[in-house]
Amino acid sequence: MINILFVDDEPNILDGLQRMLRPMRHEWQMFFANSGREALHLLDETSIDVVISDMKMPGMDGAQFLQEISLRFPQIVRIILSGYSENEMIIKSVNAAHQFLSKPSDPETLKETVNKACALRDLLQNEKLRRLVSQMRSVPSLPILYSELLKELELPDPRMAKISQIVKQDIGMTVKILQLINSAFFGLRRNLTDAGQAISFLGLDTVKSLALGFGVFSQFENSNQMGAILSQIWLHSVAVARIARSISEQINPTVAGDAFTAGLLHDIGEVILAVNMPEKFAAARELVEKENMTRIAAEKEILETTHSEIGGYLLGLWGLPHQVVEAVAFHHTPSNFQTDKFTSLTAVHIANAINRYGTQDWSNEPEKFIDVKYLQNLGLMEKLPAWQEKYTRIPDAEI
Repeated sequence: MINILFVDDEPNILDGLQRMLRPMRHEWQMFFANSGREALHLLDETSIDVVISDMKMPGMDGAQFLQEISLRFPQIVRIILSGYSENEMIIKSVNAAHQFLSKPSDPETLKETVNKACALRDLLQNEKLRRLVSQMRSVPSLPILYSELLKELELPDPRMAKISQIVKQDIGMTVKILQLINSAFFGLRRNLTDAGQAISFLGLDTVKSLALGFGVFSQFENSNQMGAILSQIWLHSVAVARIARSISEQINPTVAGDAFTAGLLHDIGEVILAVNMPEKFAAARELVEKENMTRIAAEKEILETTHSEIGGYLLGLWGLPHQVVEAVAFHHTPSNFQTDKFTSLTAVHIANAINRYGTQDWSNEPEKFIDVKYLQNLGLMEKLPAWQEKYTRIPDAEI
């Protein structure tokens, strides 16, 4: 049972929601409040999983209300409601809300949005990390790409192609753009996983507002050592994205775009850990080097979870398309996600192993590097040697 709190200053809206969502009473326990103040009092006394708030409310608007929740109750999933003509209000709430809904919303859209936000709640059992991820407003970008974007946007005539090129190379910018474009607010009939297409749909003015007006994008600021680590993660992620796309084009071209985005984002959990928990991140890396442990085993010992689970949880919370979420959450353990088809998960799993371990000898114990049973079931094991040779031999820039 999911506990959901609806907040709106119009009693008729709340009455309508109660009637409309009556069939959901076996899955949701629903609470209703007429203002942000009333809702905060209720939250002090009641355990709530999801808050769905109207944007335009007197006194404390939806963005301010959800901002307060993020500070006092960071584990709660935060969803904003807004009208079709309120693009600026939605952009204002991007840093406060996990997902966005347009008014009026039908029961199926509400159910889908809540399910998306809660889908991987059970995957991330570490409560401290769950609260940390829920509080995140952005994922830091590499300073060089962040600077390039601002420089382009400040030109008299910014080039959309250049902006797309910059964003598609960056983990933080890509995930934030896809969070916004895949929200129910925009009412797209299909999910978008291509950041370039998302930027074209949003338009230059919206991208400018996100970057310059509301500071939705951010850059990493820390020691030179951590900057070097994040640069390594970025280089690996870009290479995995390109390899995953190339392999998909050979096996199932329909998932090539999804594979590229999932590859770019597959280690977003590592970025979250490096920025927010640097000591534990370093401790896990030290176990890998000194104890010859796998990365997953080391993270389990130090954090009781893994970077893939953290990344999958964030993307699910932010409502990214399921094919990207699944690829990120299970890219080390694809057998845990039952499927008999080649998907973006397959491509990212192979690409990640090749880019990270491709120069090593896999012939004796391939299961140390790759999920052998999973790939055998898909009939792909015999293709691995050729892929390994091709993608470890060619420079990343040429993939």
